[in-house]
Amino acid sequence: MPQTYKVLGQVAATANTTHNVYTVPASTQTVVSSVIITNRNSNANVTYRIAVQPAGAALANQHYVAYESAVTAYDTVALSLGLSLGNTDIVSVYTANSNVTFGVFGVEIT
Repeated sequence: MPQTYKVLGQVAATANTTHNVYTVPASTQTVVSSVIITNRNSNANVTYRIAVQPAGAALANQHYVAYESAVTAYDTVALSLGLSLGNTDIVSVYTANSNVTFGVFGVEIT
């Protein structure tokens, strides 16, 4: 089973919008090794949410792996998660601030 280490997805968030950063392709499994959250705002702490939606399910409370977690002004949070995902699972993110960037990194197994 070939493994491809890669940037799975990146997004500069739009405020108050849920973004699907990564969807596992068909016939693929993925391990998300890390999620990087960067606050580009110089004078405000911001909060963020991260969810994993199994098999493309509609977003629901049980899908959150981080909810209203904080990152301080001009700072970065690096989460080492080791999330195991199956085909069509979705990693989604949300923030109320448009100065937040999310990066999802890991390995695809085909």
